[in-house]
Amino acid sequence: MLTLIRSSLALALMAATAFAENAEPPKFYKLDFVVKEVEGGKVLNARAYSMLASTDSNGSIRAGSKVPMPASPGEKAAYIDVGTNIDCRAIHEVQQHDLALNVAAEISSTVREQATNESPLIRQNKWNSSVIVSMKKPAIIFSSDDATTKRQMQLELTATPVP
Repeated sequence: MLTLIRSSLALALMAATAFAENAEPPKFYKLDFVVKEVEGGKVLNARAYSMLASTDSNGSIRAGSKVPMPASPGEKAAYIDVGTNIDCRAIHEVQQHDLALNVAAEISSTVREQATNESPLIRQNKWNSSVIVSMKKPAIIFSSDDATTKRQMQLELTATPVP
């Protein structure tokens, strides 16, 4: 019985080794994101974020601040996160010049300074979708209109293979 177990384990180990030798190594990409605020076709504000990602892992960007929320007298103030969160998953090449991936993005900010006893007004855009972009070419992958102004928020992605 012990011989049978040892033989089975050895066979499984050889199969795993053979599979690992035939598996394709991960490919790496530099992902450059630009968050743009646009009004009337003119870019009013742009912020850039970059990450290195690979076909065998996920990537995340977290950039922002904690904003205090007013509390009742005698209570501690709570804080909320505002800024940019970008998550990339399921990264793989499609054909030779395109990259497919799932991108989830959340862009939030305070709209204006307010009195300390008021809760800040938070502007937020959330997107989540599978996208395909051509390598080395910027592409707007998400876009949404602001409900209270004539502005538009855009997320642009440029993917570049890393040798």
